[in-house]
Amino acid sequence: MPSLSLISVVRCFNGCRDHTQVSGPGTRIWNLSDKPIELQIRVGSILKKVHMLKPGSSKRLENKTIYKAYMPGKAKGGGGGGGGVKSLLYYYDETCHPYIWIHDTASDFSRMVKQQYISLEDLRDFSEIRVFRDNQRGCISVRKKSRPDFC
Repeated sequence: MPSLSLISVVRCFNGCRDHTQVSGPGTRIWNLSDKPIELQIRVGSILKKVHMLKPGSSKRLENKTIYKAYMPGKAKGGGGGGGGVKSLLYYYDETCHPYIWIHDTASDFSRMVKQQYISLEDLRDFSEIRVFRDNQRGCISVRKKSRPDFC
C-alpha cells in the first residue's frame, strides 16, 4: 500500500509543476516587451556577466549558482582563516552582493524605471519574473509570481 501513496504524491507534483520550466530550482525571467533587454549580473558596480533576452524569450537563473560564482569567499563553509592572494581577488564590501540589473536597451535614460534590479532573494522567493513595457509610463515594469509552497 505505501507504493500507492508514493505514486499519488509523485502524480501531484507532476500535475502542479510548470511544464514551461526546466526541472530544478530557479527563476524563469521572461522578456514580454517589444525590445531586447539585458540581464546584467553585477556585484556592486562591477559587471560580471550579461544575458541578452530577445522579445518573447526567457532565461532561467538560480540564486545559489550566482552567489557561488560571484561570492566564492562567502560560499565556503564558515571559518575565518586567510585565503591569501586568492581571497583578495574576491574581496567585496559586505553590502555588495550579486544582483541582476534589468537594462532596457531601448530606454530613454531621462525616465525613471519602476524596478531596475532583481535581488538574489527575488530569485529565491519567486518562480517567475515577467518584464514588460508599460506604455503609459514609457518604461519597463516587472511582475513577480510567487513560488507555490505545495500543490
